[in-house]
Amino acid sequence: MSDAAIPETIEATVKDYIALLKPKVMSLVVFTGFAGMWVAPGFSNLHPVIAATAVLCIAIGAGAAGAINMWYDRDIDAVMKRTKNRPIPLGRVNADEALQFGIILSLLSVMTMGVAVNWTAGALLGFANLFYVFVYTMWLKRRTPQNIVIGGAAGAFPPMIGWAAVTGDISMASIVLFAIIFFWTPPHFWALSLFANADYKAANIPMLPVVSGERATKLQMLAYTLLMIPLSVAPYILGIAGIWYGIIAFALSVFFLFTNFRVLVDKTDKSARLMFGYSVFYLFALFTALMIDKV
Repeated sequence: MSDAAIPETIEATVKDYIALLKPKVMSLVVFTGFAGMWVAPGFSNLHPVIAATAVLCIAIGAGAAGAINMWYDRDIDAVMKRTKNRPIPLGRVNADEALQFGIILSLLSVMTMGVAVNWTAGALLGFANLFYVFVYTMWLKRRTPQNIVIGGAAGAFPPMIGWAAVTGDISMASIVLFAIIFFWTPPHFWALSLFANADYKAANIPMLPVVSGERATKLQMLAYTLLMIPLSVAPYILGIAGIWYGIIAFALSVFFLFTNFRVLVDKTDKSARLMFGYSVFYLFALFTALMIDKV
């Protein structure tokens, strides 16, 4: 990594440090983590302070991992249009300070989760952070077009962490919630990489469209989207959720598949942008339906 493209650091503000936490990504992590808590057996008996502490730890842990990711990726962030306005490339936050900020928050979130909630949730949170930083960011991202497939596991842990925060264990139900996000991640990020292809080429990141081309990427997106149909209704099949969740999940997934078919036949990046936007809505809607079903 080189800091040659990064300007001299100016005085940072609170807003800059908040930006290091990737608040948009954090919002999805917090939501799915809370959903995992909500649907876990015994959530209604969990003390509100313990529940709030668990959610806060998930949020801080996700933000900490994001800050360390920005520290490590500061060289490529500086050359990508999508990321060049982040605090470190702009010179608003010193790289070493960003690293220290991320490490301190990560340790704080894991230790607090373990001591105040339970050590199963704490261990899962710690493992998710380590996986995101070392396996995805430092190892896979710059080496293989399957970076998102394997590395996406880090983003799939929050509902499992939330479930463990309530029950203190790992069950088939929480593994299913993990699997939903794990298999959702590739078509979600590959849709992004289709219309941000030039950015990834400039940064020499081997995203699938850069290495294998758009057609191969679209076909792999289709394969993962097809898998999402049975996975999305798995909570109903396993008895975790009721029939109305099953119907809603099936309908959402069929439309997800439709957006993928649009991408497959579209020669422009318009459909990829629409699919990326819908994929975010899809995950929010799916977990919202699961939570409403629980009520």
